[in-house]
Amino acid sequence: MDFLSWLTALESRHLADLRFPEVTKALRALSSTYVERRGRLGEGAALASAGKRAAFALFYGPLHAILLRAIATELPGATAIGGPLADLGCGTGAAGVGWAMACEHPPILHGLDRHPWAVTEANLTYRELGLRGRAAVADITRDPLPVGRAYLAAFTLNELGGETRPILLSRLLDRAQRGAAVLIVEPLATRVAPWWSREMAPFRALGGRLDEWRFACALPPLVAKLDRAAGLRHTELTGRSMWIAGASTSAATPTASS
Repeated sequence: MDFLSWLTALESRHLADLRFPEVTKALRALSSTYVERRGRLGEGAALASAGKRAAFALFYGPLHAILLRAIATELPGATAIGGPLADLGCGTGAAGVGWAMACEHPPILHGLDRHPWAVTEANLTYRELGLRGRAAVADITRDPLPVGRAYLAAFTLNELGGETRPILLSRLLDRAQRGAAVLIVEPLATRVAPWWSREMAPFRALGGRLDEWRFACALPPLVAKLDRAAGLRHTELTGRSMWIAGASTSAATPTASS
């Protein structure tokens, strides 16, 4: 199944029991949560209703996939990671899929997320796009991380609190120090990630590359329709990233011991 066919499958599944105006209303509320009530994200507010879950899957999922594919295409070495990709806080799997689709040889995906619905969606995403992978319910700040040649945290750190964010950052830094590739992606807006410059300093000291991205894109039809109906008006996709390419040999693959 190609990307547009995946979007069609998403539409059929999530609009089976919801009307388009209901999803649009939920998308407005979801957008407001991300912008104005970010403190509630840790409580699961983004996926608190069927409408919000549908809006997340139909709108933000495809946007994240498109953005990650574009970012990975621009980063040196990101399309040739040569081994399993661990997607931490995978959501519906879309961001990890975006990176995998940019790769010369799509890697096996190991998704982890605390929300059972998101994990179910991620497994459907992998299967519908014909990618090898499995998502599982886990706490990415405490449970063992999968063995990987690459680790992704896309729009994950900004949803963690000040006490748990450093834990995940420490785990990612450890993977980078042991030779794994690490890609962190967050929103471009400084108000969303005011901690960015400070927390990225250890990664920069390790040779990490920091970028800010703006990509012009033509949104897929359903995504564009939701964008207009909710009054969001995306004319470009944006984000900021930290990239460490990692070692060039599989011998540096880390273990899942911590």
